[in-house]
Amino acid sequence: MRSWPACRMIHTRTPPFLLGTAVLFWGWQTGFLPVAAVMAFILEAPRWVKTRWEISGDDFSRIWTLCTLLFLATALYAFTANEGPAQFRGFLENPSPNATRNAGTASARTAAALIRWLPMTFLLFMAAQLYSARERIPLETISLIMRLRWKRAVRDGKPPPPGWNVDISHIYFGLCLFSASIHPGEDAGYFWGLCILLAWALWPWRSVRFSLVSWALTMAVVVILGFFGQRTVGYLQRYVENLNPQWFSRFTRGGFDGNQARTSIGHIGQLKQSGRICIRLEAQPGSPPPSLLREASYRIYKSQTWFSGTGRNGYESILEDVTNRATWVLIQGRENPAAATLSCYLPGGAGLLPLPGGSGRLERLSAFTLEKNELGAIRAQGPGLVVFDALYGPGPGIDSAPDPIDDLHVPAPEEPALEKFITEMDLTGKSRTQTLRRLNECFLDKFKYSTWEDLRYRHSTETPLTRFLLRNRSGHCEYFATASVLLLRKLGFEARYAVGYAVQEKAGDRKFVVRQRDAHAWCLVWNKDKGVWQDFDATPATWVEAEAAHASAFQRLSDLWENTWFQISKFRWGQTNLRKYILIATTPILAILLIQILFKRRARSKAGSGQRMALREPWPGWDSDFYALEQKLSREGVVRGPSEPLSQWLDRALRNPQLASLKNDLRRLLDLHYRYRFDPRGLTAEERATLSKGSVLTIDSNCQ
Repeated sequence: MRSWPACRMIHTRTPPFLLGTAVLFWGWQTGFLPVAAVMAFILEAPRWVKTRWEISGDDFSRIWTLCTLLFLATALYAFTANEGPAQFRGFLENPSPNATRNAGTASARTAAALIRWLPMTFLLFMAAQLYSARERIPLETISLIMRLRWKRAVRDGKPPPPGWNVDISHIYFGLCLFSASIHPGEDAGYFWGLCILLAWALWPWRSVRFSLVSWALTMAVVVILGFFGQRTVGYLQRYVENLNPQWFSRFTRGGFDGNQARTSIGHIGQLKQSGRICIRLEAQPGSPPPSLLREASYRIYKSQTWFSGTGRNGYESILEDVTNRATWVLIQGRENPAAATLSCYLPGGAGLLPLPGGSGRLERLSAFTLEKNELGAIRAQGPGLVVFDALYGPGPGIDSAPDPIDDLHVPAPEEPALEKFITEMDLTGKSRTQTLRRLNECFLDKFKYSTWEDLRYRHSTETPLTRFLLRNRSGHCEYFATASVLLLRKLGFEARYAVGYAVQEKAGDRKFVVRQRDAHAWCLVWNKDKGVWQDFDATPATWVEAEAAHASAFQRLSDLWENTWFQISKFRWGQTNLRKYILIATTPILAILLIQILFKRRARSKAGSGQRMALREPWPGWDSDFYALEQKLSREGVVRGPSEPLSQWLDRALRNPQLASLKNDLRRLLDLHYRYRFDPRGLTAEERATLSKGSVLTIDSNCQ
């Protein structure tokens, strides 16, 4: 004979309406208020709806599995969407503080998305408890260890360990508060809402040994300390954020910054560039591929560094087209006959976009925000990888008109060398077109491209640009671009310094790859007649072969890895439909599991004249024959009330004169039933047989 041990209850019911209010607070903080209103109604409706479902432990396990699958699906979505984790590859390849920061920032975005969705993910599990007849959840449902112990005991024919039934309402309440903490607002609404909800939840647990005043004063002290504590942390955070951001990060794709460009002019030794692919370009049919992709331009030269002169706050927002999502219009009313598809990384979720000259419209660009400065730099915030279409053509761009001071400024230390070079090359007195042609001929005939600077030409009184123009006449693109800008300014033509990439390496039909070693600098010259800035690249074309000569012997192997990583990145950052297909594939699995929970047919078997369930929840005394007696008497008109003890029900039933002769027998059977239910020692075999046979005989005699 086997007896089932009693289950233990953990009572932690939340105060009325606290759970619904917490859900509404979560929706208010995270921007899901309409969804939160529906969720709050579902959670508070059981106070008025009296219907309850008999949910077994197996059903609770299935619901828990369903919620777990939902959590994994949301994790997959967050991982592959724009907020997914990124930068792990850069961290593993180069575990620098910058790479660590980028990996941490991207991972935090994914974690934040998951945390915000937790109340929605586990709503069904919370509702299952509220709408179940037992109104609590077996702990073995979510405890793998307890579930394994229970199954092992059943398999070995031993009494299962004591079960625990828990109320998870406080756990769900804390989950809502935790999820609400991931909110975009910076006001004090979350703090004061948190204080009110916590005080509401703690009110039923206050000690009766202390007065209401003492409890209120204690809560006030805790709130005041918390308020000043969180303000201190906020001040510290803002202080760190206001530090020079260059201390923490730089744009890793070539190191371009929209505000300044520190050149390598004057550096000694070989300049080595990486062969890593950073941009992919595909020209649309009928469109010529752009030769240059510009990221930024500058107009102030000082100490071998170019500055934009716009300041760090010199950006203005570009609004997304309200009718066409992921479309950004750079120039209104502009016809853009050419188009190219660009794929580039945004390290840390932010960076400058490499664009063809004359870009007027960007389509399929999944950016969070887009900004531009007056020098034509486009700064984007978005996922770690963006794939978009750039539409471009001839005509005015987004660059501002020339500044009469900055775009003609020449540093005083460079003027002697510039004047001497202009005289030597006979550049004065010519038109703009003639000057550009002559200057290009001079650089092509009398200069050579080199990434090496020889020590023999160094002199303490000369600037690096002076040595380049008058002595060694050898250098890389930054020398040629800087010299072109300053020479043209000295001749009275407005010019600017531009940086970006050269498009030159084909990777298929209309497809090109751009490597980090393709980073380039050139000159922008103002055309007064057309009112546009035009590219002028005076660097000898041999620079392409010179850079390619330094390619690694493992370039093909590296390209194979780059292409593989690119496909992984497209999936990770939602730039492919594969993520959608995976989510669609998981939907039938979730649906089948939900149907199994709601409409699962339980096997039944008939015993005697009544129909009893063959599969029952294993609680102590569930198979007592006294229940059959109860059901028989209920059909005869003596119905047991909800939650009415059997002893009270039996006393009421014995008032019936027809049952007077069975009074002693029924009370003896009830005593055996209670011992079978609650006595850990259970019944002997003889007593168990008496309970079984006595219940049947009593039923038969009553029927007769």
